[in-house]
Amino acid sequence: MRTSSLLVLLLGALTACRTPASSQALDASAVPPPPAAVATDTGRTLGAGDLVDVRVYQEPDHSGVWALSTEGTIDYPLCGKIHLAGRTSGTAADALRECLARYLKHPEVSVVIREYNSKKVFVFGEVQKPGTFSYEEGMTVIEAITLAGGLTKVASPNGTQVARQTEGQQLKIRVPVKDIRDGAEKNFPLQPGDIIFVPESFF
Repeated sequence: MRTSSLLVLLLGALTACRTPASSQALDASAVPPPPAAVATDTGRTLGAGDLVDVRVYQEPDHSGVWALSTEGTIDYPLCGKIHLAGRTSGTAADALRECLARYLKHPEVSVVIREYNSKKVFVFGEVQKPGTFSYEEGMTVIEAITLAGGLTKVASPNGTQVARQTEGQQLKIRVPVKDIRDGAEKNFPLQPGDIIFVPESFF
């Protein structure tokens, strides 16, 4: 009798010890959700035509890709038109989070710039593929010419000029591309709207 009673007591104790662990393992809601990834604020500001990838944790109806209109807005569920032009990815996420907080409990929002179409640079003259290219933060003249396929055989790289609008006036800056390429001069940083022209060599 005593042996049986001891066995019953031991089994009861073992069951009591295992129950909390099993309950915690099966209850997924007991594990806090991971924090939403905070979009890196690169300093680039949004503008008309840019594509933004919005992600709201566990809210697929509020996640997706939106294009900024010519007015710099997106038509966002529940919030209507939200003005994002002039904002970075981080501050755009803040604006959406502030709006969604009226309807959702603690929304976790991240915004990533999918396509950066609002700011361009232009490359013309003696390059393989003249055209318009999306500006990236920190972009240099060498990177822009590379995007344009590189120089032609008759190019005069040290005669390259960059036309830039500054305070309503257009400045023309000579940029010695060959010297930059050879390491004799520092690379030249571009700004959105810069026009790069590579002339033909006459020798």
